[in-house]
Amino acid sequence: MTIDNKVNETGYNVHANGIRQHLIHYPGPGEQMVLIPGITSPAITWGFVAERLAERFDVHVLDVRGRGLSQAGELDYSLDAMAADVLAVIAAAGLESPVVLGHSMGARTAIRAARMNTAPIGQIVLVDPPVSGPGRRAYPSPWNWYEDSIRLAEKGCSGEQMRQFCPTWSDEQNALRAEWLHTCQLDAIRTAYDGFHSDDIHVDLAEITLPIRLVVAGGAPVIEDDDVAEIQALAPQTEVRTVEGAGHMIPWDDLEGFLGAVMDLEKH
Repeated sequence: MTIDNKVNETGYNVHANGIRQHLIHYPGPGEQMVLIPGITSPAITWGFVAERLAERFDVHVLDVRGRGLSQAGELDYSLDAMAADVLAVIAAAGLESPVVLGHSMGARTAIRAARMNTAPIGQIVLVDPPVSGPGRRAYPSPWNWYEDSIRLAEKGCSGEQMRQFCPTWSDEQNALRAEWLHTCQLDAIRTAYDGFHSDDIHVDLAEITLPIRLVVAGGAPVIEDDDVAEIQALAPQTEVRTVEGAGHMIPWDDLEGFLGAVMDLEKH
C-alpha cells in the first residue's frame, strides 16, 4: 500500500482553547467527523485512513496539542485540556454535531469531551481506548518504547531505523513516522501516558448518553472481553465492533477491517 492521498486535503489552523490548533481537512460528502489520533500520532500519519473515511464523512484530523503542527511548549497536557481542545475546535472550526472518532488516547479524550459537554457532539467512536486507570491493570505498552523512539526521531532517523519500533508497518508508514515523530513533545507524551493510569474514564462513560461505537482490536491486549462487558454496563447504548486479529494500531494492520467497523455508522 501507499500513503499518497487521493483527495484534496487542506491543512488549516484555528485559535481554540487559548492556543493554535492545527487540523487537516479531507473533504467528503457526509456528516462531519473530527478524528483525534493517539498518543504519538501527528495528524498527517492518519492521512491514508482519513482519505478512505472521506468517501463517507467530511473528515477533520486534529494535531493534538504538543504534536504535529499544533502549538507546543509550556502547556497543560492533561486529559482535561485535550478534551477542552476538542470542544473548542468544534466551535472555532464551525462544525455542527460531528462524529468524534478517537484512537487510543484520542478515544479517552473523546470520552472526557463528551462528559464535559455533549451538546456539540453527534456521536463518539472509540477505537481501542486504554482501559487502564486507578486500581486497574497497567497499559500494556511500556514507557521506554515511546521515549526511545521519540529520542531517536529527535536526533534524525530513517524509516528503516524506525522499523525496530514498528516492525509490521510498511516502508512508507515507517518513513512518515520517522519524519514526524520528533514533533511529539516528550513531556506531553509522558503526561498523557501517566494519565492512562491516573484518569478514570469509566466514571465518564457512566455519564454519557450520546451514541457510542466501540471498535476493539481483536489481536491486542488493550481491551478484553470483561472490559467490553463493563463498558456496555456503564453505557448500554454502546455498539461493539471487533476487528479480529488486528493490533492496537488497527488501520495499520487491517485498513479494510477498520473501515468495515466504522463506515456503517447511522446518522444521528
